[in-house]
Amino acid sequence: MKKFLTLVCISALGGALTLGTYKQFFEDSSTPKPIENQATASFFPVNLNTNLNGGTNVDFTTAADKTVHSVVHVKNTTLSKGYTSLEDLFRGRPQQQEQIGTGSGVIISPDGYIITNNHVIDGAQSIEITTNGNKTYDAELVGTDPNTDIALLKIEADAPLDYTTFGDSNSVRIGEWVLAVGNPFNLNSTVTAGIISAKSRDLSGRNTQSFIQTDAAVNPGNSGGALVNIKGELIGINTAISSQTGSYIGYSFAVPSNIARKVVEDLMEFGNVQNGILGVIGGELNGKNAKDFGVDQTEGFYVTDVQKGTGAESAGIQKGDIIQRIDGITISKFSDLKGFLNTKSPEDQVEVEILRNGIPQSLMVTLEKLTTIDIPILGTLQEPSKEVLYNLDVDYGLQVSELSETHRKDWESDGISEGSVVTEINEVKINSINDAQRALEKYSNRVLRIALVKNNGEKVVYRFR
Repeated sequence: MKKFLTLVCISALGGALTLGTYKQFFEDSSTPKPIENQATASFFPVNLNTNLNGGTNVDFTTAADKTVHSVVHVKNTTLSKGYTSLEDLFRGRPQQQEQIGTGSGVIISPDGYIITNNHVIDGAQSIEITTNGNKTYDAELVGTDPNTDIALLKIEADAPLDYTTFGDSNSVRIGEWVLAVGNPFNLNSTVTAGIISAKSRDLSGRNTQSFIQTDAAVNPGNSGGALVNIKGELIGINTAISSQTGSYIGYSFAVPSNIARKVVEDLMEFGNVQNGILGVIGGELNGKNAKDFGVDQTEGFYVTDVQKGTGAESAGIQKGDIIQRIDGITISKFSDLKGFLNTKSPEDQVEVEILRNGIPQSLMVTLEKLTTIDIPILGTLQEPSKEVLYNLDVDYGLQVSELSETHRKDWESDGISEGSVVTEINEVKINSINDAQRALEKYSNRVLRIALVKNNGEKVVYRFR
């Protein structure tokens, strides 16, 4: 019994000593600590800034307030004749029908000038404007430019109107927030938000366009509406969507405000658009073209020829030069160059930065007005004098200044010679060089139909296959 008690005491004493030793060496008795799971330390560099501002909510209310009352609903009415029943068809009684088209527009001055898309009002016999305050006005068509799809309207109001001011579309950046404001589905001004997805987009495939691309929702009826930055400045005119269904799927396009403003100013001053030309021929650089041209640059505009008598020739631009920037604007592809030149006028001076044999150079070039155009099959056309038009009893057209050497005999045998006037190409009425360009673009630079007035006043039409 005594041995058993001794064993119990020794065991208890051993347990107490063990517990005391653990407390002394393995635990801080003064401050109890909770058990924590600590993450393994990372030695990879991170871009960490505890002073974050990018996550704050962007406020669109100021831009929306500035814009919604300047965006209007545009209704165009076209009258046409057609047969509404079999009885009308059999009796030869065509009935007059009214066709309605709708879109949007943007008031750009307090005295009632409105900018919209040409396709919104094309062919209209009457145009009606409805403001966001539900006031209705009859609009006058001031002028149009089908090449950029811009039209200018004018309404007469009793009081100054809310309007949107132009911003600088050259300064917009990819990823920048924007608002699209328009009248889709015949609703009052509707605001949608998105970002700038890309710049200098060409949807034609013929290097004739330079759109701003955005993912702001744009639907039927938005055409002619405003694309504005978060300051409420107009940076584009919404023009097109890319969709298989006809409704928004994330790809919307707008005419840059710098181009739209240039078109509007020309329409107000001259009645048509006065474009300045650089005087170079060539192509944009990419991996394939760079190899074909024998250069190691994959961005820019490669000059294959310089037109005689142009500003480019006078300034010293040469074949083989690579245009990299104009007035500080980077030229990565042809649509960059096209978009820039669409904002300039004849006699404007621009700084052209080129790369020649690997050496950068800067040249000052004076832009000139395009006064001639080469027409496949026929030859070269130029702007005629008022006297020429008067003598032939026509109000519009371009004069044949030089017949194509390949087809000269054929034309001359049919009475067509230098001095004849072309009034229509591919069913497009020819008032200017721009009209002729647009007519050629209609069928990928092909001539299918052409109307001329001979030197003796005879009017003829030719069709080609």
